[in-house]
Amino acid sequence: MKRANFSNPWMPLLFLLPQLSIIAIFFYYPAVQAMQSSFYLEDPFGFGSTFVGLRNYAETLLSNQYRKAAIFTVIFTFLVSFFSLSISLLLAYKADKVLRGGSTYKTLLMWVYAVAPPVAGLLGVMYFDQSFGLFTYFVADFGWDFKLGVDYYDTATAMVVVAVWKQVPVNFIFFLSGLQSIPKSINEAALIDNNSGFSRFWTITFPLLAPTAFFLLIINITYALFDTFGIIDMLVKAVPANNPMTLVYKVYLDGFRGNDLGGSSAQSVLLMVLVLILTVFQFRLIERRIHYT
Repeated sequence: MKRANFSNPWMPLLFLLPQLSIIAIFFYYPAVQAMQSSFYLEDPFGFGSTFVGLRNYAETLLSNQYRKAAIFTVIFTFLVSFFSLSISLLLAYKADKVLRGGSTYKTLLMWVYAVAPPVAGLLGVMYFDQSFGLFTYFVADFGWDFKLGVDYYDTATAMVVVAVWKQVPVNFIFFLSGLQSIPKSINEAALIDNNSGFSRFWTITFPLLAPTAFFLLIINITYALFDTFGIIDMLVKAVPANNPMTLVYKVYLDGFRGNDLGGSSAQSVLLMVLVLILTVFQFRLIERRIHYT
């Protein structure tokens, strides 16, 4: 491979400067500000602050509401990641076998990718609303009184369903690309050696998709933790009450609704540390089992 040669040694840095500036302004600077604010009791109107040390962290970790939100976040992240990856892998595997009308079939599955999370949340409200939702009318015939925004588990169900629906097209695109990149000679050899389609998939096809699956696992966990904010905000209708909420949404509620800027900053720092630990765990333990060809 040819290496790019620059006559001026500062030229590569000049090309990287826009991206580095965005990272510094929108990530590092807010992160430093959050860590600093987490040690202070901030006045919501900006008239001053009082240093309280680790008090915000202690109150956060001892809070029952925070522990409840943390447990729900773990369950929510697992369910969204599992069902998003499973459904999209199944759809991609079936789409890869379609010969007639394949383009139409793939387009119908991928168009949801263009829907923004708040719009997906609004569509979820229209579908699950207890007054006019189609799903509500359907399950009412089976005796299920679905109450979005009122019942804890009903609201959690709606959150998971809408979040999975929004993420499936992204996974579908990557899985389908991975399946189509597998050489036909490998599939033909596997067909000769093993007549069972299920066995061929798990012993031949899925191991070849492992790098793609690992990448999507990280993407889906990040999506469930952060990018579902707009969906959750629309589904709970900005009135959380006793409804489930993720850690990211709790940071927003405590900081912008409760005016607890110090406690909200402490929560964001804890969430940042959690994501860092999770990322290290994924790359150190899970990636070792992934073989790149």
